[in-house]
Order: sequence, then structure tokens, then C-alpha cells
Amino acid sequence: QVQLVESGGGLVQAGGSLRLSCLAFGRTDGSNAMGWFRRAPGKEREFVAAINWSGGYTNYADSVKGRFTISRDNAKNTVYLQMNSLKPEDTAVYYCAAGRYGSGWHFTNYWGQGTQVTVSS
Repeated sequence: QVQLVESGGGLVQAGGSLRLSCLAFGRTDGSNAMGWFRRAPGKEREFVAAINWSGGYTNYADSVKGRFTISRDNAKNTVYLQMNSLKPEDTAVYYCAAGRYGSGWHFTNYWGQGTQVTVSS
């Protein structure tokens, strides 16, 4: 019913910037928020950032606060993740998600296929 497609990943040097995009095909019924998660090698998937439908609320993991910015353009059905001051520890596969958010991320209805972000030292 819904397909999320990420793009913008790649290889960058430490201190550089990268902008990820997530295009949603179809209606994300049952979801009140979009988010980004990541999975580093040998680790479980972790929460990165979330944004509500209007874009008036955002939330970030402590590890990315002050460096990453999540935003959305509903007219284009697209969510963005601007990543600045990238560090080698940011290296991971980044996943776009549509789900439910309240006091925290509750559950995910749809996942994107993931896009690789590699930060060299």
C-alpha cells in the first residue's frame, strides 16, 4: 500500500554534510509521524529523528542533536534529514519510517529499504 524510498546516501569525509530524502508513494494511513532510524554494523536499529504531519514538532536522539535536522514537504510527500558535522560513528544504513509517535516512537507501519551512509575519518 505504501512504499518509502530513501536517497542521498553516500561516502563523505568527517565534518562533511549529507542530505537524505524519503519519498512516500501512497497514503500513509494510520501514521501520524515520519522518522529516521539507523543501523550500524553489529548493532541494532536505533532511533534518529521524528517529525509530525504539520512539521511543528521534531525530536532527536541525543547523539545527533545540534547536528541533524529533520524536515518535510507534504506537497512533495517527502521527508528530509540534513546531516552536518558528520562523524565516523554516524556510519550506518539509514531507514525512513512512517509510524506513530506520542511520548516516544511507538511503532512503525512502513519501512524504507535503507540507504548507506559512510563517513571516513
